[in-house]
Amino acid sequence: MNIVLIDIDTLRADHLGCYGYHRPTSPTVDRLASEGMLFENCLAPGIPTTPAHATIYTGMHPIAHRIVTHGGAADLDNRLPFLPEQLERAGYTTCAIDNLYDIKRWFARGYEFYINPARRHRLGLMVTCDEINRRAIPWLKMHAREKFFLFIHYWDLHTPYLPPARYRNLFYQGDPFDPANKSLEAMDRQIFGEMWRDFWFPKLGGYVTDAEYIVSLYDGEIRYLDDGIARLLEALDETGAAEDTLVLLTADHGESMYQHDIFFDHHGLYECNIRVPLIVRWPGRAAPGSRFTPMAQHPDLAPTLLDAAGAKIPPETEGQSLVPILTGESVEPLYDAVVLGECTWQAKWGLRTDRHKFILSRQPDLHGSPVRELYDLSHDPGEEINLIDTHPDLARSLEDRLESWIARRLESLGLPDPLVEQGITLGNRWVEWNEKRGKG
Repeated sequence: MNIVLIDIDTLRADHLGCYGYHRPTSPTVDRLASEGMLFENCLAPGIPTTPAHATIYTGMHPIAHRIVTHGGAADLDNRLPFLPEQLERAGYTTCAIDNLYDIKRWFARGYEFYINPARRHRLGLMVTCDEINRRAIPWLKMHAREKFFLFIHYWDLHTPYLPPARYRNLFYQGDPFDPANKSLEAMDRQIFGEMWRDFWFPKLGGYVTDAEYIVSLYDGEIRYLDDGIARLLEALDETGAAEDTLVLLTADHGESMYQHDIFFDHHGLYECNIRVPLIVRWPGRAAPGSRFTPMAQHPDLAPTLLDAAGAKIPPETEGQSLVPILTGESVEPLYDAVVLGECTWQAKWGLRTDRHKFILSRQPDLHGSPVRELYDLSHDPGEEINLIDTHPDLARSLEDRLESWIARRLESLGLPDPLVEQGITLGNRWVEWNEKRGKG
């Protein structure tokens, strides 16, 4: 059996048609979902990019592998399990079409082939799916007769959203520069206003005022990438290896459009950021068109792929194999709660149950958000109504549960809270920006 792991940076699940989105952004991904199993509630317990990928590769929670920031100094312990290394030991030819190596060199562990088309760009995240495919498709055709693991990391959805011209007006009608539109006004009070207006918006033709225009560009990027994924899957079909290949599609994290005072970035432990797609096509094993509603999470991916490959799952792995669910042997929920964390623009822990989300700050954030937040996801999926004052007993119960979980894990590891120990990274830029502007 072969494995193709398609990793889409910055893809929130709810902007895909198969997850109920109202725009036709994803016909290819929707078709892939109809050919396999879709997990309705896959969560990223560590965001953004570096923590999320460390979690995917190790099968461990961020509190255990200790990579909790993006742009931080912490490195992954080379004694911890790493998915490509384990698959290589199991006889797989391993290849990454990726540039995470430019962030942390240990992301190349276990890869016989590491191909980085992003090297042609000054800013690596500007690499396009066409460039990725120009390397992935020939490799796929050349190695289709081997037992292979191919990891493909697409970046198109990351800011700045600059889809090719033919995709830019697919989902927008209006005037993006209307001076009467004030939907981006609050952005100018934070560092993102300066970043996007200096670096990104001039490429769009001027002083953008309509936040929904930017949302439409994100959706245009999804459609552009979806067409690129179609070409990749067609190439897999042409090799004749598709029926013996497990294809897993996921994302490292989602994106906040302009909710919660977060403009086109991926911090905040809200559903738009931590709920990611998970689709698995496994011919002959996963029932076409099947769905799993209970929670799954990133640490489950490594043990799932190892289990499917018949390889040994390391004892350090904390996630659970989804193979019994994929094959219909089990429909039981895996988790009654998932612990979330972030430490890049802000330092926060969270606890997500089937119904509720509790968020706890380790330090005040730069958005002025409350230290404690409580949301009822069943009645308030947009997490707009903080119930911390109206439901104090529930909040206290969830906080105690979260803090107890953290304390137990830290005691077993003999380590301090990594959010406190490492501190925010990119968020310090905002602090310095405020200081320069005399905001203190």
